[in-house]
Amino acid sequence: MSSGSSIGRWISILYRYRLNYLGKRLEPYNIGSGQHFFLRVLFDKDGINQEELSDFLKIDKATTAKAIKKLEKEGYVVRKVDVMDKRAYQVFLTNKALNVIPIIDKAVKDWEELIAEGLSLPEKVLVEELLGKMAQNACRIKGKEGNRFETI
Repeated sequence: MSSGSSIGRWISILYRYRLNYLGKRLEPYNIGSGQHFFLRVLFDKDGINQEELSDFLKIDKATTAKAIKKLEKEGYVVRKVDVMDKRAYQVFLTNKALNVIPIIDKAVKDWEELIAEGLSLPEKVLVEELLGKMAQNACRIKGKEGNRFETI
């Protein structure tokens, strides 16, 4: 590694550019930057509560609440009081959301193909493996700081 290289810098660039790319692709659907994450998780875990959603995505509760509020306003999700915990809300996808999931998946797939251009299949697998390990390390470090962060 050269003295000026930084893994964090490259991850930050990829993250910001990804949000920008997906934001533009999903703009016609009024799905804002980063909100597609919530819809995609709910597609696989429909009905989980907001706290579980925050824990799964490793995002703070305030950001989750703000995103869910906007998605609810746009008609993509509905919140219902959790029957097991009256203080919590379960979040469910609407038909409108189910119709947009394939569009989100296509946009994400297109982005990943664009950034992986020129990489061989073994290189793509290795990148995903290494980034997964780094994310687990970050979760472990965060957990040592006393937060409820679990490994992915």
